[in-house]
Amino acid sequence: MAYKITDACVSCGTCVDACPAGAISQGDAHYEIDESVCMSCGACAGACPTGAIEG
Repeated sequence: MAYKITDACVSCGTCVDACPAGAISQGDAHYEIDESVCMSCGACAGACPTGAIEG
């Protein structure tokens, strides 16, 4: 199952650099994960300083 970024995201961009699949991009309100590209590895969740990414 793909990870999701919640509204707790502060758009710092840390998750973008942590994602080996390149599945994260800037959305309208905050960063978003492309579920069709996400490998469900959890690297983004581990890197997020606000805990805004849930798996």
